[in-house]
Amino acid sequence: MPFTNRVARRSPRRSPIHPLLIASALLLLVSTGLSAQRAGTLVSLKALPRPEPIGLDRYVRDPEKLVALGKALFWDVQAGSDGRTACASCHFHAGADHRRQNQLASPHDAVAVLRPNQTLTIDDFPFRKREDPFDHRSALVRDSRLVAGSAGIVRRRFLDIEEGGAAEVGIDDGTPTPFAIDGVKVRQVTARNSPSVVNAVFNVRNFWDGRASRAFTGATPFGDSDTELNAMVASPAGLEPERVRIENSSLASQAVEPVLNEVEMSYSGRSWAMLGRKLLSLPPLARQQVAPDDSVLGRMASRLGPGLETRVTYASLIRAAFQPAYWRSSRVVDANGRVLEGVASPQGADEFSQIEYNFALFWGLAIQAYESTLVSDDSPFDRFMDGDTAALSALEQAGLSAFRSTRSQCSVCHQGAEFTSAAFSFVAQAGFDETNLGAFGFFRTGVSEASDDIGAAARDGFGLPLFPAVAARATEGAFKTPGLRNVALTGPYFHNGGMATLTEAMEFYARQGDFPGTPNIFPLMRRIQLNEDDRTALVAFLEALTDDRVRFERAPFDHPALCVATGYDETPSGALPRAESVPGSDAIAADRWALIPAAGREGNSVPLQTFEELLRGIGDDGSRAHTLNAPCRP
Repeated sequence: MPFTNRVARRSPRRSPIHPLLIASALLLLVSTGLSAQRAGTLVSLKALPRPEPIGLDRYVRDPEKLVALGKALFWDVQAGSDGRTACASCHFHAGADHRRQNQLASPHDAVAVLRPNQTLTIDDFPFRKREDPFDHRSALVRDSRLVAGSAGIVRRRFLDIEEGGAAEVGIDDGTPTPFAIDGVKVRQVTARNSPSVVNAVFNVRNFWDGRASRAFTGATPFGDSDTELNAMVASPAGLEPERVRIENSSLASQAVEPVLNEVEMSYSGRSWAMLGRKLLSLPPLARQQVAPDDSVLGRMASRLGPGLETRVTYASLIRAAFQPAYWRSSRVVDANGRVLEGVASPQGADEFSQIEYNFALFWGLAIQAYESTLVSDDSPFDRFMDGDTAALSALEQAGLSAFRSTRSQCSVCHQGAEFTSAAFSFVAQAGFDETNLGAFGFFRTGVSEASDDIGAAARDGFGLPLFPAVAARATEGAFKTPGLRNVALTGPYFHNGGMATLTEAMEFYARQGDFPGTPNIFPLMRRIQLNEDDRTALVAFLEALTDDRVRFERAPFDHPALCVATGYDETPSGALPRAESVPGSDAIAADRWALIPAAGREGNSVPLQTFEELLRGIGDDGSRAHTLNAPCRP
């Protein structure tokens, strides 16, 4: 997807793997008692340390305030160019998405026509369906190359912000878009399914294709491909540009892409400094209720209405969390980081304060800090591995045995307590072998043709391969192995969202994939021999990987309230109602909104709804949370 940087790009040079990273990661394992022999084995997640960013003290002075800033930014709908779209809009349900209408995309024009605003049903899954569900050689009776992604933002071009206003000034950019009905635009949909942010702290690289580098360079996801001086630091010599490089920070690299992405959260052309200027002028979470017992924000929550107390601003949170050298200067810079002499305060759209200019740095590190708290390590499986033999039922224990067995081959890719070989413990054990894609937990498992989505074979925003040391052929159609924790709550499954239930996922592996003829995975897929008993037991075991704190949204998984866009109410003739007032356009559809209520540290009285239950209407009687039936006004 396109990426907007704030400065002109030089021709970058790809740096080799940093020796400090290998040393620090291995030290991380040894110093916490997790030996290389235990890395990759099935143990309780409590036994593993959370990877710590290296060199964070240079930027951060109060980690607790950093988490508070990150949680506010992650859930604040004012961050979207429309003033209604947050990071959480695609990650509100066990860290993933839970919507079913206007969630389909057709990447690369793989089908002739995609009508937006379709509502998914249980009969739409799996997207690829065969005559014999357990034989990949049988004919496909349905061959949908659609993707169940996440509704983002209406396509528009950024013009300006209005200080004190959450909605930005935009205009139709004239670019044809498939996300429109009879000329009325709807929200665009991402080309991949939204993965959960829960436990993502353990991943060496993030995003399905791994483009979020483990080295955060301050403004883009792409690590050492980005050689720019992305921060301004105050020193005795004045205000100077500085290169940022923080190891073990893939979450920060991931966090800085969606908010400027023109499909997900941003009008095209918006810069970091302009986003910073807008949010610094707005009360945090001004449109959203914060529970007074929120585990992070409760002490700051307003008792008089939505948002936080008036004393709490984004500027005050930044000043409390970050070292003064990154926000205290009164000097003014232009969009390229040049200090403007004789200018006392920003006067126009191309002049910024230091705190505005450094907003990408603040955003990435703060959201990383918040997401690093989202660790689910108290599932029945964890308690079983910690010695509670009654924590797993006989069927779930049979599923654990099948998971470990050569019949399933599950543990080849889903390694260790994290249940993914893309995690630090496994990758460090493999020696950070940059020439081996599998050593980083990336595989092609036959979910789709490589021509439908090239995955790890893509290039980053600077035109460089995501995995330059790996043969291009080996990266085609390969994706990061997702963790399996809380997987019962995070459907639909795979990078294309093409399967609605865990049973369908098991059937996919039982038939050895749909397109398994690839060099790095075909021998493994051919060894899979899952009978009906195996599949039933495996599903039971996977359900036992759910942490009840996630299921009931208890701390640290509690959160502010959120209105999410859930599609559009069409007239009987198929026309879309138009939004009442959208500056710069009169052809944007009026959203339907559903309330995700605020949850405090004690969470909900009922569990989260699964995706299958959503499709079947189970829980609409109030026995499930996040049924998306309660309306709200954003």
